[in-house]
Amino acid sequence: MRFVTPLEQGTLVRRYKRFLADIVTDAGEALCIHCPNTGSMLNCMGEGARVWFLRNSDPKRKLPGTWELVETPQGRLACVNTARANRLVEEALLAGVIEELNGFTALKREVAYGVENSRVDFRLDYPLGSAFVEVKSVTLGFGDTAVAAFPDAVTSRGARHLRELAALARDGVRAVQLYCVNLTGIEAVRPASEIDPLYTAALRDAVEAGVEVLAYGVELSPEEIRLVRRLPVIL
Repeated sequence: MRFVTPLEQGTLVRRYKRFLADIVTDAGEALCIHCPNTGSMLNCMGEGARVWFLRNSDPKRKLPGTWELVETPQGRLACVNTARANRLVEEALLAGVIEELNGFTALKREVAYGVENSRVDFRLDYPLGSAFVEVKSVTLGFGDTAVAAFPDAVTSRGARHLRELAALARDGVRAVQLYCVNLTGIEAVRPASEIDPLYTAALRDAVEAGVEVLAYGVELSPEEIRLVRRLPVIL
């Protein structure tokens, strides 16, 4: 996935009210831009961090740009725009990059399912059945370790999705939790039990029920993001 126009660089002043970020561009322009991330952004919003944003030229939009990338304290690049994860996964699915899910005949987005009024990110239809795929964007890294973690904040919604997937798996339906690791320099993924032990428990229960857990890492630059390789998941 290439960005539609080149990203511009700046420095983060602060992120606030969840969806707003004040930055100063390299040209010295002070801007308030959109922050497309509802999470805590732990390790991705340090004051003075290098940021990259997509300039908005639509006069109907209130804010002049969207925050896309940040340099973490460890010198990694992270994509903080969580909406990118589904698009990256869809591109990778269609290109055959995610080998475990190859062979589908149809791909459908945002399909209603389950008993808790949920929507799954993708339903893949195969000649002999369907696979329900839930995608999560991972940007949390700790110190010098090359192991990323999810989630970066307590997520009752994420645990609900795992319960729904587990119910499908128990009924003999293929269910997949896919972590899109939008962070460079990562070699594995684990649940962040120190942040959300209930999510970690739900993930382990889902695995016991037969849910497949996959993680794929990215190649990431201010010009392009691509999902490229499978990473191990440490449970």
